[in-house]
Amino acid sequence: MDQIRAFDMFCGAGGASLGAREGGATIVGGVDLWGPAVDSFRLNFPEAQVYQGDLRKLSPRKILKATGPIDLLISSPECTHHTCARGAKPRSEDSKDTAFQVIRYAKVMKPRWITLENVVHMKPWSRYDELLNELEKLNYKVREQVIDASKFGVAQRRRRLFMIADRQELPGVIVPSNTQYKNVWDILDRTGKYKMNPLRSPRRAKDTLARAERAIAELGVDKAFLIVYYGTDGSGGWQRMDDPLRTITTVDRFAFVMPTPSGHMMRMLQPDELRRAMGFPDNYIFPEVTRRDKVKLMGNAVCSPVMEEIVKAIVDRSSKRSVCKAA
Repeated sequence: MDQIRAFDMFCGAGGASLGAREGGATIVGGVDLWGPAVDSFRLNFPEAQVYQGDLRKLSPRKILKATGPIDLLISSPECTHHTCARGAKPRSEDSKDTAFQVIRYAKVMKPRWITLENVVHMKPWSRYDELLNELEKLNYKVREQVIDASKFGVAQRRRRLFMIADRQELPGVIVPSNTQYKNVWDILDRTGKYKMNPLRSPRRAKDTLARAERAIAELGVDKAFLIVYYGTDGSGGWQRMDDPLRTITTVDRFAFVMPTPSGHMMRMLQPDELRRAMGFPDNYIFPEVTRRDKVKLMGNAVCSPVMEEIVKAIVDRSSKRSVCKAA
């Protein structure tokens, strides 16, 4: 079949588009509101039509005229106001409603396929069923599947809800072809280039030390581990090194703790380690931005190996159907 032409709404740093490209699609365009994300997308998809701005104010008809036909609409609507990680902070319904922009763009672009990725906490949203109904009104058959990136060869336990929609048939269940198990050791830089500081310091927060002490009490004094340095955590605030990394967010929150003859030493995980935990290859280009923005680019991204499997499944299923019709 002809190559699938894809447009990435809420494109972010381009993780979903990277996966789609690896899966066999051509990325013809993308849009995001945040400058560093747009810069990242442009660096890695120089042939695509890239837009910076609020997609609610953009005309999908004008975009379609610039890009040409769209077969696959990729979307990852704003998720901050769905996730429990937001805690008690106020939710913005206006932010949640950006998901309905997928419907507006689909009405104009008429792609055969749509993928919508979000946190699993989107499902209890009061308008979730309405969103599904709107897709069905446009004749899409929708597969809902919660996918954990750690089952797809990614060194991160990242569970996300995917809605995969097809105008012609109900999409199949996405099954990983790469089931290699990866953990924190697989992303960690062990060359010694990153400076470590004593864990037990007078300036260290009591909660941080308490998390580390819980890990040491469980593992013993001779084992390395990670702690959640910023924010709260429902699992004691630490994790083992032989597990996949817990979900990366837009906050720089993980610290590596290592025993040494002079006591436990600590440093934060670095952006290049987080990028490996997101599934980005070393040759993927990121713009020169602050550390904070680098972490935000990772936390907002989609793990590309997951999207790669989704698009491969779309391509394989369509190719088989084309062969059957030809026969």
